[in-house]
Amino acid sequence: MTQNNGNSLPDATNGAPSEQVKLQPGDTAPAFSLPADDGSIVSLSDFAGQKVVVYFYPRANTPGCTTEACDFQDSLEQLNGQQVQVIGISPDKPAALQKFRADHELTFPLLSDPEKKVLTAYGAFGEKKNYGRVVQGVIRSTFIVDESGKIAAAKYNVKATGHVARIIKEL
Repeated sequence: MTQNNGNSLPDATNGAPSEQVKLQPGDTAPAFSLPADDGSIVSLSDFAGQKVVVYFYPRANTPGCTTEACDFQDSLEQLNGQQVQVIGISPDKPAALQKFRADHELTFPLLSDPEKKVLTAYGAFGEKKNYGRVVQGVIRSTFIVDESGKIAAAKYNVKATGHVARIIKEL
């Protein structure tokens, strides 16, 4: 795969969708600036020089996404102790993310990507199997971005339960 310099997002060519991106360790993490649940704008560059876990989830306040977010929250002290920050991104509007944060006492940034541009840039939106059918949607994915802005780990199609522990082991 060619490295993404963070300046361009996947696009359609000649009316056909581009090939689905799959980031690999060593690729440059696609840059982003998105609205957060608290009304601020959060950018990947805000975390320059730090390790950050960027995870993508389909929808706030659904059972699997709640389990995943609470798992990150429960592990946040351990992650922060290893100098690792956490960011969650979904297509939800900021108001839905604000409610999600309040309902589950989440303390890490939740970002809104309703146009799915960042989801697509990370390969976290596209074709997936859902109950045996191929559909377009959010692919539950988690990335570790290192201090230099490179992908250290890219995990696609992760399970909502248990993958946070596996991520911690990789750090």
